[in-house]
Amino acid sequence: MELICPAGTPAAFREAVDAGADAVYCGFRDETNARNFPGLNFSREELRDAIVYARKKGCMTFVALNTFMRACDEEIWYRAAADAVRLGADALILADFGLMAHVREHYPEQRLHVSVQASASNPEAINFLVEAFDAKRVVLPRTLTISDIARIGRKVKCEIEVFVFGGLCVMAEGRCSLSSYATGKSPNMNGVCSPASHVRYRQDGSDMVSELGTYTINRFNHGEAAGYPTLCKGRFDISDTRGYAFEDPVSLDVMGEIEALKDAGVSALKIEGRQRGKAYVAEVVSTLRQVLATAPSGRGPLLARLRALSEGQKTTVGAYEKRWR
Repeated sequence: MELICPAGTPAAFREAVDAGADAVYCGFRDETNARNFPGLNFSREELRDAIVYARKKGCMTFVALNTFMRACDEEIWYRAAADAVRLGADALILADFGLMAHVREHYPEQRLHVSVQASASNPEAINFLVEAFDAKRVVLPRTLTISDIARIGRKVKCEIEVFVFGGLCVMAEGRCSLSSYATGKSPNMNGVCSPASHVRYRQDGSDMVSELGTYTINRFNHGEAAGYPTLCKGRFDISDTRGYAFEDPVSLDVMGEIEALKDAGVSALKIEGRQRGKAYVAEVVSTLRQVLATAPSGRGPLLARLRALSEGQKTTVGAYEKRWR
């Protein structure tokens, strides 16, 4: 199985390549990219240099153009696709069906992957995208069990890629309205979830309060680590209890299930983390590279190293072993 690794900066890109990535995914420094944050992403010149560097090391480059086009401004996305093709991207990761149609019409030889933002999560939807746009791979949402993935794998006509480590989003990706409601900025249109420009921390007595827009997201007791105020990771009052209603502030880690994922028909394992620094990328990629090269019985110490790199030093398998229906 391929190891697909994140890069939010040219420095992180080189670290991922050197640590053993089979492919690195990245995006342009604009709203065509679902990680459209200040200080991240690539200019055209930086992407050109990154692709050349990766190719020399036998590594592929996937360019994420995974937001939805805005009416009357489609040219922004069309230009990004043209530039990514011209610069030599090995695949484009797309969510918008209109952009898929444009790429297939104008660049028929370009390899196309379906982004997780497209929310294609059943065989009918996936096979439609394969037949309509010649999609070669689909990135599945993080809301499916391993048995769900296996059932899909038996029925689809393309490769399957799944997230195995990093941030965990519990929303129907590509359909999230929570951040848009709180900040006016859409993860799916503008490429920003819980943007830093709308984040504020304030002291309230001995407590630290985190806010997103005009909303209080969390309250931390003295000495408690204060996490970033992503709305779906906030604490809520529900009946007589207060807790994490949607998602605990922990990281996804299903590397202990890679044999089951392989048996389910998964072709590629994806690491989340384009907002992370180069040291994080280097450590995670090199560790997972070693995991994949080690027999299952010897993976324990390697997997334990990942926990220190996880949010709150805690991990979950999320919906991969979902026990509710």
